[in-house]
Amino acid sequence: MASNYRVEHNNFYVVDFNTTHYAILGWPALAKFMAVPHYAYLVLKLPSLVGVLTLWANLSIAYAYEIESLTLAKATDLSIQMASVVTDDKMVPADDLEIPSLEPPRTFSMSKETKEVGLGLGDPSKIVKIGAHLDPK
Repeated sequence: MASNYRVEHNNFYVVDFNTTHYAILGWPALAKFMAVPHYAYLVLKLPSLVGVLTLWANLSIAYAYEIESLTLAKATDLSIQMASVVTDDKMVPADDLEIPSLEPPRTFSMSKETKEVGLGLGDPSKIVKIGAHLDPK
């Protein structure tokens, strides 16, 4: 219908990337068209001579682009974190980066004076040897 058309000149930038929105209009442009956006439903409503003109977006395409944008944002955030770790690693002194040598395992020697204690399981062969002069407490 010809009465539903109107021409308004607006300056804007065109960028080549996939987003959930076909166009991103600022408040001055929305005010110029007296448009009301609803971001949750991807709807733009404009007044016209015969009522309210409603522009709907393609929700399935918008959802696919949103998932792609989130994946890209997560990957970008991860690469920034990894770069931060590499930068922090370069600031660590060389002495702190050395791997300490392992100590030999500690051994113990049994006291010469031991006594045998039964484990009380009803089997006299189940015994353990302990130091004869251990503190009873």
